[in-house]
Amino acid sequence: MAAIYVLFQAASSAPSPLYGIYQQQWHFTAWVLTVVFALYVVGLLGSLLVVGALSDHLGRRPVLAAAIGLELVALVLFYAAGDVLVLSVARVLQGIATGAAVTALSATLADLEPPHARGRTGVVTSAAPLTGLALGALGSGVLVEFGPAPTRLVYALLFGGMTLAAVVVALIPETSPRRPGAAASLRPRVAMPAYLRADIVPVVPAMIAGWALAAMYLSLGPSVAAQLLGLRSHLVGGVLVTLLAGTGALVIFLLRSRPASSLLAPSSALLGLGTLISLAGIIKDLAWLSAVGTVVAGIGFGASVLATFGTFARVAKPHERSAVFALANIIAYLGNSVPSVLGGIAVTALGLRTATEGYALAIVVITAAALVLRLNQIRAEHRAVMAPCR
Repeated sequence: MAAIYVLFQAASSAPSPLYGIYQQQWHFTAWVLTVVFALYVVGLLGSLLVVGALSDHLGRRPVLAAAIGLELVALVLFYAAGDVLVLSVARVLQGIATGAAVTALSATLADLEPPHARGRTGVVTSAAPLTGLALGALGSGVLVEFGPAPTRLVYALLFGGMTLAAVVVALIPETSPRRPGAAASLRPRVAMPAYLRADIVPVVPAMIAGWALAAMYLSLGPSVAAQLLGLRSHLVGGVLVTLLAGTGALVIFLLRSRPASSLLAPSSALLGLGTLISLAGIIKDLAWLSAVGTVVAGIGFGASVLATFGTFARVAKPHERSAVFALANIIAYLGNSVPSVLGGIAVTALGLRTATEGYALAIVVITAAALVLRLNQIRAEHRAVMAPCR
């Protein structure tokens, strides 16, 4: 299940190193590029809103099977794409498939969590997205730079992987019994159960900042590397995403035993600091400095994802797991999509350098807000503990 989770995320980031090729071949603007990137998130958010809780009622396997089938259709469209329209349709379908898959996969992992390894689900659901993003972008970049048929080979390989995933899902046992209410669960709604609010509200800015930074690397990263830092290789875009997401995945593994609540403040600080260092590298035209900043931001990103998704995994009740993970992904992907579209519009209106600098500074401001919220929460908890002693 964890490997299938990684595979879905790898498929979502695989087009990133190809955007420059598509842009050269089809002659579209940076604004169109970020819209194509964000269409994936539009489909994903719609899927989360409509079918995010469906596996709690139909079972995990039917939802996963449908998601894999739709992903296979999307990969065929990617393979055959000859213009922006087909690419856009493929991205929307891919988003719908991924939205259905990630909530069902997260809930399945929670169902399978052994009693002696509580917290493992939070680690896996934190590490899998970042690992997949890193592997998909880097693998695609390698194939684009050194392999034949750069706009097709990666999708053929992913199609083979998804076919194998379909076989695995067909063979695994069902982990969640059917329950009534499937039709009612399709009604779009976003709600946070009252018992979750005290734990979840402080993590929201950190989620938004981290995933907004990831969106900048996935959508504008190759353009920034080529036009602002003078790095023309198609592999560079994949390497940048890997420095951010791959570092984050490694940090999640190393910090997996740490309580999620202890990671939120330092992760926000490192995320903001790394973004500032990367921005300084762009301003000074120093690729190595931007790389250092990306690694620092990656450390903060990984710790932030572990803190945020770990919090959701810890507080979710069994019968609400799918719906709660849907809420978590909605928050994360709103942070992933809206800033990227605004960034694309800013690139068209203001130019790549100005837009990138503004985007990075906005992320720094959001991380500062996350840090302040967490510090206030710690002070409130400390006062609550000390009050009975007086």
